[in-house]
Amino acid sequence: MPDTAAVSAPIRILLAEDDDNARSLLVDLLAALGHSVVAHVSNGRDAIARASEVKPDVVLLDVHMPGGSGLEAAEEIRRSVPGAAVVLFSGDQTITLSEHDITATSAIAFLPKPTPPKMLDSTIRLAAMRAKELLTARSEAQDAKQQLENRKTIERAKGILMRRTGSSEQEAYRILQRTSQDRSVPMVEIAKAVLDSEPSAAPSTPPTPPKK
Repeated sequence: MPDTAAVSAPIRILLAEDDDNARSLLVDLLAALGHSVVAHVSNGRDAIARASEVKPDVVLLDVHMPGGSGLEAAEEIRRSVPGAAVVLFSGDQTITLSEHDITATSAIAFLPKPTPPKMLDSTIRLAAMRAKELLTARSEAQDAKQQLENRKTIERAKGILMRRTGSSEQEAYRILQRTSQDRSVPMVEIAKAVLDSEPSAAPSTPPTPPKK
């Protein structure tokens, strides 16, 4: 059965809107829709600072704000809080987003202002889901890349052991495996030690931790 607590957990939102009255109404509306507004600010600069502090699920940004536009804030937030979904909104019906804007901000949606409550709710829920999927995909890609690098390192170490000991490929692998088990460290670390022991060998690069 699905985890009902996880399913019903409110989406954590950072709201950036320079109009005090509009911002207050949005905070009340988002709460009524079942979401949690973890921070609300009036300019782009504060949006960047608060996003780093509260790590929201969704960042709802007005495009036109003092102290840095929503586009500028979104671009910075994308770098500092990669797991947050960016949703832009504006009351300017003439505004269009360039390809650069979309790529730089990683905006998942662009809404008119005012936005009908049902549209706002569904967009926020979709944005949060898409952001989680993208973060998972990036993490899996990074893990796959690291696993490939580890396999290459082990293959190189096997070749060195085969040359040094005259052992077969299978025997060289067993040497790495037994040493890994005896020392209770990953096999790739043993393989790196073998590579580092080669004359004039440059120190092997430590593994890159997966992005979160």
